[in-house]
Amino acid sequence: MSSGSSSSHSSEKEKEKQRVSRTSLILWHAHQNDAAAVRKLLQEDPSLVKARDYDNRTPLHVASLHGWIDVATCLIEFGADVNAQDRWKNTPLADAEGAKKSNVIELLQSHGGLSFGQNGSHFEPKPVAPPLPNKCDWEVEPTELDFSNSVRIGKGSFGEILKAHWRGTPVAVKRILPSLSEDRLVIQDFRHEVNLLVKLRHPNIVQFLGAVTDRKPLMLITEYLRGGDLHQYLKEKGALSPATAISFSMDIVRGMAYLHNEPNVIIHRDLKPRNVLLVNSSADHLKVGDFGLSKLITVQSSHDVYKMTGETGSYRYMAPEVFKHRRYDKKVDVYSFAMILYEVILLA
Repeated sequence: MSSGSSSSHSSEKEKEKQRVSRTSLILWHAHQNDAAAVRKLLQEDPSLVKARDYDNRTPLHVASLHGWIDVATCLIEFGADVNAQDRWKNTPLADAEGAKKSNVIELLQSHGGLSFGQNGSHFEPKPVAPPLPNKCDWEVEPTELDFSNSVRIGKGSFGEILKAHWRGTPVAVKRILPSLSEDRLVIQDFRHEVNLLVKLRHPNIVQFLGAVTDRKPLMLITEYLRGGDLHQYLKEKGALSPATAISFSMDIVRGMAYLHNEPNVIIHRDLKPRNVLLVNSSADHLKVGDFGLSKLITVQSSHDVYKMTGETGSYRYMAPEVFKHRRYDKKVDVYSFAMILYEVILLA
């Protein structure tokens, strides 16, 4: 390759990197209700009004969901598509209606906005399983993951969890230790977790984005939640207001009710504050995560007791029947939730 073509290639890569970075930036400013910053970016690059995140959501989706009228007005002024559809086929108006943001609803309707998709699905989803994506839809090319500024946010016996970037967007990457990537049981557990997560879609469940299964090390990619986990939050904040305690508890209940929906019940088996994550530093709402120990069971009867034994999870939140290696069902998650509730209420 000549020096001229090499230089041109490097220049193109740098431009692409800047474009991805600016895409992430406008979505962030839209989320933070910073209309001035959004306007400045659009004045510099009007094409950013069409930016999309990994869920195919535009800045207008983000502004509509939160009711940020100034940001939404600015985006529409720069030609935002008011009927753009995200990964779930929701339009900005559907999001605004689901969140009951009346001012944004009026704005979108006045500009021809239509309510397509699962109206309000981000808040009150119907317990209908989404169509399963093909492997090619979620298999991630390792070179697309940027670990140049990665930060370790968790560590376990099988590997570590890193904050990294995928296509310019912050993500959480569970990376299996290279020394264990050939272990048959580790690979089996990893694939089990991927097969569970790919079926799940709910506002109170951490969103699966993709995985690396064809190369080593094995990696699982989920959305990155800026607020940390509930354990750390309780440790730092101390006493919660009764309203916050109830709000937190309801978020966990919604997520677990979705997992326990029959006939395909998912028993978490390791529900604890460290596996409950806050979407942001404002603790707007919580999501249940870490399904490494979960089991998917097809239920014939709501009174079925699943033939499962074995000691899994954390002792403090573990139901007695699990500790004693007896048969158990989804009620073990109810016990774990009760222990979390006790902790949250005790601090309220």
